[in-house]
Formats: sequence, C-alpha cells, structure tokens
Amino acid sequence: MSEVRPIIVFDAECLLCSANAQFVLDHDRQGRFLLASMQGEAGSALYRRFGIDQANPDTLIVVEGNRARRDSDAILAIWAGLGWPWRAATAFRLVPRALLDPVYRWVARHRYWLFGPRDTCWLPGPAFRDRLL
Repeated sequence: MSEVRPIIVFDAECLLCSANAQFVLDHDRQGRFLLASMQGEAGSALYRRFGIDQANPDTLIVVEGNRARRDSDAILAIWAGLGWPWRAATAFRLVPRALLDPVYRWVARHRYWLFGPRDTCWLPGPAFRDRLL
C-alpha cells in the first residue's frame, strides 16, 4: 500500500500564498507535501470537493485522504510536517482556534490588498516540478 502524501491547495496568483508554497518546497526536506494551485485542475477539484468557492477562497487547505484541514489548522499541519525547527511553531495550538482562525481569515480575505497579486500563476523551479499536481 502506498503512502498518502498531504496536498496543500493554495492560490498561485497571491504573492503571500506563492511565497508560502516556495517556503514549503525549500524546507520540506523529506518531500512530504505535494502542492496544487486552486487555478489548476487538481486544486480546483479539491476546493469543490470540500465546498470552497475557488472564485473567492477564504483559506488554503491541506488534504490528507478524505480530510481537509483549513484556516489555522492547515498552517499548523504544514509547520508540523516540515519538522524542526518549524515544528516548534505548532505551540500556537495552545491558542484557542476562536482567536487564531479570525486572524487567519482576515489575512486571507485581504491577502491581495496586504501583499498584492501576481501577474501570472506561480510555478516552482524545475527541481520541484514533480511536487506540483
């Protein structure tokens, strides 16, 4: 039986989101995560499957099998999956989701205003193309 790798679905037209995707690729030394942009076929299918409007997404998701983590849970799952020292940031789990998620959603809703959009969808360098769905 093959291992199911978590898939991060993100907005490849967002500077913050694409910077986060590149960060994951640079620091995921075990190659644990796969990436799918919401603009691509695989990513848009996953957004639809989990009821997220890809025309106005409010979150990135981390899909593991039949489960999708959203909001702060998704970010904490990514940090945990990257290993040390990034795993230390999972200490934010001690902060109630009722406080973390509204901050996450505010940044997500205002990401283009805060960080700007990209002119084109982000693509990883050739060394990481096999990690993009």
